[in-house]
Amino acid sequence: MTNETPKAPPLYPKSHLLAASGIAALLSLALLVFPSSEVEAKKTTLSLELESPADQLKDQSEAAPVEQAGGDQSSPFAQIEGAEQTTEQAASEQPAQAEQAEAKQPGHREVTVASGDTLSTLFAKVGLPANVVHDVLASNKQAKQFSQLKHGQVLQFELDKDGQLASLHSKVSNLETIRLSKTDKGYSFDREISKPVVRSAYAHGVIKSSLSASAQRAGLSHSLTMDMARVLGYDIDFAQDIRQGDEFDVVYEQKIMDGKVVGTGNILSARFTNRGKTYTAVRYTNKQGNTSYYTADGNSLRKAFIRTPVDFARISSRFSAGRKHPILNKIRAHKGVDYAAPRGTPIKAAGDGRIELAGRRGGYGNTVIIAHGNRYKTLYGHMQGFAKGIKTGSSVKQGQIIGYIGTTGLSTGPHLHYEFQVNGVHVDPLSQKVPMADPIAKGERQRFLQQSQPLIARMDQEKATLLAANKR
Repeated sequence: MTNETPKAPPLYPKSHLLAASGIAALLSLALLVFPSSEVEAKKTTLSLELESPADQLKDQSEAAPVEQAGGDQSSPFAQIEGAEQTTEQAASEQPAQAEQAEAKQPGHREVTVASGDTLSTLFAKVGLPANVVHDVLASNKQAKQFSQLKHGQVLQFELDKDGQLASLHSKVSNLETIRLSKTDKGYSFDREISKPVVRSAYAHGVIKSSLSASAQRAGLSHSLTMDMARVLGYDIDFAQDIRQGDEFDVVYEQKIMDGKVVGTGNILSARFTNRGKTYTAVRYTNKQGNTSYYTADGNSLRKAFIRTPVDFARISSRFSAGRKHPILNKIRAHKGVDYAAPRGTPIKAAGDGRIELAGRRGGYGNTVIIAHGNRYKTLYGHMQGFAKGIKTGSSVKQGQIIGYIGTTGLSTGPHLHYEFQVNGVHVDPLSQKVPMADPIAKGERQRFLQQSQPLIARMDQEKATLLAANKR
């Protein structure tokens, strides 16, 4: 054992010193090759890649330099880390900014109607008690529209600083918004109706399976399809006359809001080819303001009676002098036509007239009998019930709903039994020729042609363009 003090090892091995010298040389070379301005430009590029504004990075680095143990604050690596920190700070500040935006409208609440929701449950979701619902509904008769909720409808609440209801509004359709605002006397109701731009649109279809399916493929809504059947229903029986290969053209009103279709209006012109025969209808309003549909040459489409009182029903039994009754099981005359359709299907008055009976009548069950002047009568039997306002002695208009299909009386299933009488004699309503309404007045014929001819030409041109496109 010796008393020699051991030599301390060198702080840096020779290999380390050599490496350090090499690095220093490289850095010196880099500074000579790349001026400081290019280094700064590279920093800015890095900062932009980190999606942080360059000016904000500059302000951040000047106000709060990055602390690195043993590091140089001017180092490019320090600048990159500073940029990353700034990005993290910006991300952390986003929720705070959102909270500040929310704080600007602290009393605003929105709820969306879900399955099972009522006005009371929606009020409870925003912290309003049940008595507020009562106050709202009792404030105005029209306020009850807020209780007619639709799935997906959005209700927007505005609460005051005390958490009380200040206003409530909801968009009930693309064109209509209803609103309640608190006043000193309760709540005031307001309705806002937006006025759309109205333009004309065209549709063409060919019957493949059914009118409703073909019309839907052509872009027609259910209501427009029903309108077309109503307009042309004087000449075409849509319950039994429709055949595969029939086709139609329609020009109709389309309602536009903010570039989007929000609804449809009237049929302006329609053309339907049924069994090779074409029927045309044009909408026209005369100088007195009365609107009706006419043929292309000005004859009225409106007749004294429509062909069938039930839309799209199936004829289950025809007019017959001798038919075996399905319940009585014996031969007896069937003095009308039976239209089978689902229970509750609307039944329409075949023509204008006065109701002679709206009540029970033997095997007919719930029955309506309408007198159309002194010569004609129609009977509607087996009804489930009567429409509102239908009673003995009241007047009805052609096409007005008078009741609904049912199975009352001697009936094996839901259907309408429909009878037609001329001078007290039962006739087959499917073959009975009915009187025509008046044509266009001579004094308005030129005005009518000026409006109708462009509509007919539009259908011709649109159809020709469509057919040409399909051949390509």
